[in-house]
Amino acid sequence: MKTIIEVCAGSYEDCLSAALGGAERVELNSALSVGGMTPTVAVLRRVKQDTDLQVICMVRPRAAGFCYTEAEKALMFEEAELLLDSGADGLAFGFLNADGSIDKESTGRMVDLIHARKKEAVFHRAFDVCRVAGGAMEILISLGMDRVLTSGQQAKAVEGRELLRQLRKDYGSRIQILAGSGVNETNAKELMEYTGISQVHSSCKDYREDPTTALGNVSYAYLSAPHERCYDVVSAEKVRQLVEACGS
Repeated sequence: MKTIIEVCAGSYEDCLSAALGGAERVELNSALSVGGMTPTVAVLRRVKQDTDLQVICMVRPRAAGFCYTEAEKALMFEEAELLLDSGADGLAFGFLNADGSIDKESTGRMVDLIHARKKEAVFHRAFDVCRVAGGAMEILISLGMDRVLTSGQQAKAVEGRELLRQLRKDYGSRIQILAGSGVNETNAKELMEYTGISQVHSSCKDYREDPTTALGNVSYAYLSAPHERCYDVVSAEKVRQLVEACGS
C-alpha cells in the first residue's frame, strides 16, 4: 500500500514548504495555535494555483470542542461549499453530540455535500474524544466517510499505537486511517510498521521570529520560552526528512 505523508499547514507559506519537502497532501488550516480552524478561500486558491498539492481544508468555526450550535453548523456548511467550489480536494471536519457521540445527521449531510462534488470526506480528531472508538468508526463507515484522522484516542499517536493497530485491523479495509499527533521523522516509520497504517499526518514544525511579538509592556506571544517571540511554521527540511524516513 502506498505511503502517504500529509502535512498540517497553517498558511500559504507552510504549503509551499510542504511541497518543497516532497509532501503530496496538506491539511490546510488557519489558527493552528488553537488546534486549527477554517482557512480563507484566498489562501486555498493561491495554494492550488502555485502547487500540485492535494489540499484538504479544515472546516471548524471555533476553538475548543465539536458540539456546535445550529448557527455554527449553518456557517460550517456555507464555508464548506465555498471551499469546495474554490478547489479544495476534500474537507476535514467533525460533528459531535454533547455526550461525545457522533452527530449523525450533521455528519451525514457534510459527507453528502462533499461527495456530490466528488471530493474526500475526512473526520478529524474529534474522533479521539468519542467514548466508544469502534462504535464511532462503524457510524462513520455507514455514513460514507473516506478517512479518519486519529491519534488512537491518546495525546500522541505513539501512545495510541495499540488502538491504531486494532482500528486498522478491524476497519482498515473499509475506511482510510490517518495517524497523527506527535508524528515526526524519528518515529513515523516505526509507528507505521507497528500499526500497519500507511498514512501519517505531521506538523513538521519549526519556528520563525517576529520581533514585534512583544515590545514594551504588550505581548502577543502564544508560545513559551525559548520561542515566545516566534510563530510556528512548516520546515521543508523536516518534511523532506519525514518523506525519506517513511520511504514515500
